[in-house]
Amino acid sequence: MEIWINPACSKCRSAISLLDAEGADYTVRRYLEDVPTEDEIRDALDRLGLEPWDITRTQEADAKELGLKEWPRDDSSRARWIKALAEHPKLIQRPIITADDGTAVVGRTDEAVRDALSR
Repeated sequence: MEIWINPACSKCRSAISLLDAEGADYTVRRYLEDVPTEDEIRDALDRLGLEPWDITRTQEADAKELGLKEWPRDDSSRARWIKALAEHPKLIQRPIITADDGTAVVGRTDEAVRDALSR
């Protein structure tokens, strides 16, 4: 199990606390320092069953600067979104937890973290 975190994020710290309380075996990836490649983002999206715009923090300053809210959300724009996430990792929703069964969840709630633990 791997968890992508920003240590400054309260949701990330909460997820880590819950994983620790449950005795989970996991690896921490500080994704702002160890930035995921476009391929890693594609893999995470496949595991999540989501599209890049579903995990994009559109309220971030970088998102506003890029005008992401106006970008099309369709198959032909998918690569553009993924590239933006790789170039601006602050835009990636957090924490993302990869489960042992090959799936993943966005662990913003205790329920989502427990879901990852149960897989």
